[in-house]
Amino acid sequence: MRRTVLAAALAACCFPAFAAPAAREPAVASRNEAAVALHRLFDAEWERGLRESPENAAYQGDRRYDDRWSDMSLAAIARREAADREALEALQRIDRASLSPADQLNYDTFAWLQERAVARQKFREYLQPIGHQGGVQTADGIAELLPFASEQDYRNWIARLHALPVLLEQNTALMKAGAEAGSMPPKVLMQRVPAQIRGQVVEDPAKSPFYKPFLKMPESIPAATQEALRKQAREAIASQVVPAYREFGRYFEQDYLPRARDTIAATDLPDGPAYYDFLAGWYTTTDLTAGQIHEIGLKEVARIRAEMEKIRAEVGFKGDLHAFFQHLRTDPKFFHKDPADLLEAYQALSKRIDPELVKVFRTIPRLPYGVRAIPDNIAPDTTTAYYQPGAVDGSRAGFYYVNLYKPEVRPTWEMLALSLHEAVPGHHFQFARGAELPDLPMFRRTAYFVAYGEGWGLYAERLGYDMGLYDDPYDRMGQLAYDMWRAVRLVVDTGMHAKGWSRQQAIDFFMDNSPKTGQDVVNEIDRYIAWPGQALAYKIGQLRISALREEAARELGPAFDVRDFHDAVLDTGSVPLETLEKRVRTWIAERKRAGKPG
Repeated sequence: MRRTVLAAALAACCFPAFAAPAAREPAVASRNEAAVALHRLFDAEWERGLRESPENAAYQGDRRYDDRWSDMSLAAIARREAADREALEALQRIDRASLSPADQLNYDTFAWLQERAVARQKFREYLQPIGHQGGVQTADGIAELLPFASEQDYRNWIARLHALPVLLEQNTALMKAGAEAGSMPPKVLMQRVPAQIRGQVVEDPAKSPFYKPFLKMPESIPAATQEALRKQAREAIASQVVPAYREFGRYFEQDYLPRARDTIAATDLPDGPAYYDFLAGWYTTTDLTAGQIHEIGLKEVARIRAEMEKIRAEVGFKGDLHAFFQHLRTDPKFFHKDPADLLEAYQALSKRIDPELVKVFRTIPRLPYGVRAIPDNIAPDTTTAYYQPGAVDGSRAGFYYVNLYKPEVRPTWEMLALSLHEAVPGHHFQFARGAELPDLPMFRRTAYFVAYGEGWGLYAERLGYDMGLYDDPYDRMGQLAYDMWRAVRLVVDTGMHAKGWSRQQAIDFFMDNSPKTGQDVVNEIDRYIAWPGQALAYKIGQLRISALREEAARELGPAFDVRDFHDAVLDTGSVPLETLEKRVRTWIAERKRAGKPG
């Protein structure tokens, strides 16, 4: 999963979602009037996005706005929505027919995004600004994106500390407006949030999560200056941050939480059925209905169960599949006891994967990646792992974050598939390659269509077979478990949000069909409740990419080379699935005409 910052809601400001001035777009190849207008619009909108979302600017490596937070006032949100509508109108005034094929693709991709940005305005998602996996209550986590290399970096952070009370007040105002409008999150999720808020209310300012950057400061900053900065930070935390969070927590627990809804379905929100239909289309980039997606999921669950039965027989397990699942969840041989050992195992596994990549790729990204632990304050409530892309200008590497909370529920058999998905050749390849495509406008280099991105990540899990990595049957069971996980999502997400399933019904279906541990299953189901439709994209995207590979192999015959197919998919950049299909089929046709190897 690629972790995202939702700039409009600051729903995960601790770890991203969407560069620096030096990282400008390349010169427009075609200098006709339409192309110039198109790229001028791209430039203006990119800059607006950075300016309006300092969190996303930091994520992209742009340091210009590090002393502030996004303006989450209702007036600012209204201005941003109006600007989105104006940008779409400006695009529609440009003559698409006059553009080169490359710019027509840029135009179409921008149009797809902008049309849907405008269409979703009516659902007023900003009225639910925080979630159980992140929001203003975990705003300190943005420090993970910042360099803290100079005195100015620390002064910017102190400025942000002083600005936090306003941000908290703005979030409170949005929550109050949401309560009045009947737009409330499920209570079962919000019950996790008070502990996160209490983690910000500390007696000793030096124990605040916001103080973490001051615990180890660079030697280039004089000792006297370091102490002065530390003192200012402690004072800001004691006088501004802690009181503001204490008041925010009081409102949340006494007023907001009691009004949270007892239901879980997105369809229970105002205009809920239309909202879920929109989200399903947005995330899958298809026009599949909830019913069609549900049926695809059921068929995939049945197919994968049959493959799991083969593994069970191969290892000689005597019980049925449910007993085998329980064995995988509980046998001590599948678990590390110490978080440090688990982290070391993840790091070693990544080093094992790296040299095998040349078997399935011609182009290897230049940007490096590292393996980090998910911060302790969010680990209990978040997923098994996620990937944080590097900065577009190369100033920050990509990072694969792994969950070390309760290592006794983190089985070793899932680690290979997980690492292939989140790091290489999954998300790191996708994001690093996209950033390194020199002829794309910046919004294309950083675009994130979930069906493409997560579809590629899930597809990448199976590339372990092509690389010769799945030599252990339990690792293969892990790959099937992860494939099943994404198939189950199609069933339970549509089940809960469109077919009236209860939370427990979804948990039970997941547990019946997957060996994932109870801790993971509950966190996953709660994620689908909080993030309707997003989880549908993985399996739908994987199925489309896999089908394109089969089509290319069939059409090109002995000339097919999977390395060139992967370059064709990644060279397209993140686009809707229909666009990817058109581009790959064009590539197939060109290869056939030229008589070149696939």
